[in-house]
Amino acid sequence: MISYFEHNQARRGPELLRRLQGGARIALVTDAGTPGVSDPGFRLVRLCRDAGVPVVPIPGASALIAALSAAGIPADRFVFEGFLPVKPGRRLTRLRELGALERPVVLYESPHRLLATLEAIEAVFGEAEVVLAREVTKRFEEFRRGTAGSLRTALAAAGVRGEVTLVVNPRETAPATLAE
Repeated sequence: MISYFEHNQARRGPELLRRLQGGARIALVTDAGTPGVSDPGFRLVRLCRDAGVPVVPIPGASALIAALSAAGIPADRFVFEGFLPVKPGRRLTRLRELGALERPVVLYESPHRLLATLEAIEAVFGEAEVVLAREVTKRFEEFRRGTAGSLRTALAAAGVRGEVTLVVNPRETAPATLAE
């Protein structure tokens, strides 16, 4: 196994490309999600494509599609944003831009920024329906539904571990029940 991530990609990318050009076969895997989707693996794929090295996708679990398909939210059209900006002001600005699109928005978020992101979602989308999918396709998979505020309240005491996918439905107000 060879690590390839944001901070070593400039060095590792050419090394991996040389191996591929020499006849090696490489599988790009990630510990969460799908390689290349909200993941620095896309840079290695681009490097290979630019060099004429074929890239063969092997479909597998995708938190984006799995969360969206199990959210119970209309998914005929949606926006995938990936991770929002870390800085609060930029996060709010981006959410406002996404809110103007008036279609479901799918986001990835880390557990340590989740409460701040839910607070920002509440500020922009109000009482809109939000589905939180945690550890999708993994052993501790969990789905919760409510408003951003009710989810934040429910999670503040318990804390959150693992990768989170949020599906925000600006078309509908969340049901009156608290976060499940």
